[in-house]
Amino acid sequence: MRVVVSGGGTGGHIYPALSLIKEIKRNNKEADILYIGTEKGLESDLVRREGIAFETIHITGFKRKISFENIKTVSRFLTGTKRAKQLIKAFRPDVVIGTGGYVCGPVVYAAAKLKIPTVIHEQNSVPGLTNKFLSKYVNKIAICFDEAKDYFPNKKVIFTGNPRASDVLDIDAQAGAQSLQLHPSKKTVLIVGGSRGARPINEGFLSIIGELGEKPYQVVYVTGSVHFDHVMEKMKEHKHPANVVIKPFIHNMPDVLGAIDLIVARAGATTLAEITSLGLPSILIPSPYVTNNHQEKNAQSLASNGAAIVRKESEMDGKQLLADIDQILTSEQVWKKMHLASKDLGIPQAAANLYDVLAELTRKH
Repeated sequence: MRVVVSGGGTGGHIYPALSLIKEIKRNNKEADILYIGTEKGLESDLVRREGIAFETIHITGFKRKISFENIKTVSRFLTGTKRAKQLIKAFRPDVVIGTGGYVCGPVVYAAAKLKIPTVIHEQNSVPGLTNKFLSKYVNKIAICFDEAKDYFPNKKVIFTGNPRASDVLDIDAQAGAQSLQLHPSKKTVLIVGGSRGARPINEGFLSIIGELGEKPYQVVYVTGSVHFDHVMEKMKEHKHPANVVIKPFIHNMPDVLGAIDLIVARAGATTLAEITSLGLPSILIPSPYVTNNHQEKNAQSLASNGAAIVRKESEMDGKQLLADIDQILTSEQVWKKMHLASKDLGIPQAAANLYDVLAELTRKH
């Protein structure tokens, strides 16, 4: 089995691709994989670190407002498509899959024009411009939220879930707890605003630090590397509670997720795939700075099923955050109800589902 994978820009596009590659290798040890990304994207580091064959094209995304830069983007798309065709012809894949980001545009389009089976994987409830464009040309469209199917040709859509959901099942929760020196018999809430953090969440956390120290549960707060020094400077104004752990970043996040009882986070698709796979209740604060406000729509899909509380950034403050955490962690009945609702939404077999789509197209080709 020879597979070209393309996806880039953010971890939300890259980590599902890496999880899928792991599943391909698990099923077919002789499989050959070529990943096509951009040199400046996060994928150039993450994919190479995994030892996966990696090639690049030069492409940028369209501006949503009228801009002269879009003319340059069209030119780069045409050049990128030509380069992608060269790479694809040399590699001779059985199937090509795009997991999102503008780099997928020329890669998947080139494959479709070469009559090679193609798939796109849409992680969010609202697709971006690239996947909307590619949906006209690909053979199959894999989705993670039912809401996404309304944007695509129905006969092409198949619900697979996010492959990242499968990765978090291979965890060591005890190691996660020990890495943060967590008390084994206390409930734990993890508060995280993403790799770069989120200022409103930081401010809300700092406003309740004194009250958190009096709670029966423990708190792990991930500030993001950008905000860590500021938070720690502000902490000097408070007595650091013994039940509060503050970190700039957590590298063993899957293990830590297995050791906690509640998460306060943004509503990126990969995060939601991970927490539902584990059955974690959540308090979601969607980022208002993403395309098509897709995080809020992602979050509402969990809230409507009773698995999460959703708070807009504009309405979230320390007092509200503390009340929401208390509501979940101080009531076993509330926690268990949300846990089961979250678990019901999880798709731990997502990687296998997506692999089956690729394998079926390969057999038919």
